[in-house]
Amino acid sequence: MTTSTPPLREAARAIVLDADDRVLLLRYDENGGFWATPGGSLEAGENHATAALRELREELGVNDEAVELGAQLAERSKDHLVGGREVRQVEKYFLTRISAADVDPDGATQPDNIREHRWWSLAELRATAETVYSLGLADLVTGVLENGAPARPVVLSG
Repeated sequence: MTTSTPPLREAARAIVLDADDRVLLLRYDENGGFWATPGGSLEAGENHATAALRELREELGVNDEAVELGAQLAERSKDHLVGGREVRQVEKYFLTRISAADVDPDGATQPDNIREHRWWSLAELRATAETVYSLGLADLVTGVLENGAPARPVVLSG
C-alpha cells in the first residue's frame, strides 16, 4: 500500500489585535463551522508577509496603509480539504494591530465565504465551545502580550 503526501499549499495568516487586545476572527460555515484568523494561500511570486497583507485587504477591506505587519509568531501544518481536494497547508502567522474602524467588510474584494467577523477577548476565546483554529491561539496571544514575540515561531496544532 502506498500513501501519498498531499500537495503543498503555503499560506499566510494574520493574528490581528485591536487596542483592547481583542483578536479578530472570521467565521466560516464549511466543515461544521469554525472561526479562524484572516489569511490564505500565497500567490505566485509572493512571500508570506506580502500574502498576509493582501489577504487582510481582500477579506476585510483593510487599507494597506493601516497595517504594520509584525514578527512571525507561529506556524502550523495541517492536511485538510481545500476546494474539494486534500492539501498539506503550511501556514505562517504574523502579528498586527489594527483599529476596529479600519476593518471594512463592505470594501472586501474576495470575502471567500466569510459569514461574519468578530473581535474576541482572550477570556471569550478560552470559554467558547465553538471551533477556533488554530488550537492554542489564546495561549499564543497571551504569551505575546506578556512576554513579547517568541524568539522562534511557535508550532501550533490543529
